[in-house]
Amino acid sequence: MTSVRDLWQLFEPLHAVTYFAPQARAAFEGAGLRGFWRGYFAGRAAPLGAVTAAPVTALFFSFAPHMVARALPGVWDLATPERALAARLDGAAAALQAVLPDDPARVTRAADVLESVADAATTEGRALGAANAALPRPADPVGRLWQAATVLREHRGDGHITALVDAELTGCQALVLRDALHGGREQTQPNRGWTNDDWDTAARALADRGLLDDAGRATDAGRDTHRAVEDGTDRLAGQPWAAFGPVDRDRLAELLAPLAKAAGGVVPYPNPIGLPRT
Repeated sequence: MTSVRDLWQLFEPLHAVTYFAPQARAAFEGAGLRGFWRGYFAGRAAPLGAVTAAPVTALFFSFAPHMVARALPGVWDLATPERALAARLDGAAAALQAVLPDDPARVTRAADVLESVADAATTEGRALGAANAALPRPADPVGRLWQAATVLREHRGDGHITALVDAELTGCQALVLRDALHGGREQTQPNRGWTNDDWDTAARALADRGLLDDAGRATDAGRDTHRAVEDGTDRLAGQPWAAFGPVDRDRLAELLAPLAKAAGGVVPYPNPIGLPRT
């Protein structure tokens, strides 16, 4: 049976082109947002309006506060949230149009189904999911497909942060624990703006809790904590899919698979999102 995590791996690549595709970068630059991180923070935060750094630090969670503050609120002097949103959608749609298979019926059907799932998502306590769900629906199937995937990924992300907070992990600690289990520090630490001192402080805090050993390896308790976070994330992400039985999920997986594979070709591996190699 196709699991909630399996489904995430099928719709997340459709969303993630906004971070990695050259068309997305060009659209942000055309809106006055030069430099990857200006486009990233403006595009992802724009559904919230002209927000300042503090709530974005809280909602994005794993970024160092000083990294967020370098972008916000200054990016709104370069592009309004409305302009950033238009650039985000235009760039993502152009990226998908460049790689998706020439199968308009499949794309339209996938957009219809993902929209129905996104419409079913409850967003209480999920600020990014709610803000994206409230945006106007694009007119074309590719835009609708991207936006529905975006609502679902931010809904899942909000739940993931809930699970991390429940586990009493900070953003940096969550990355350190993941690195102890799966590696990736050389990418995630600079990508999220944490210094070596920040990383070492987080590692000591995890060791004090018995989640890391003296060599920085995850203990049984650390593995259990990480597993509980991942299981909690999947459980909280399952709500929009409640009406989908095993057969429906399998059919949706078959519908999305070639689209996810095409979009996934844009996403590098390894990546900070945690997507597997396509």
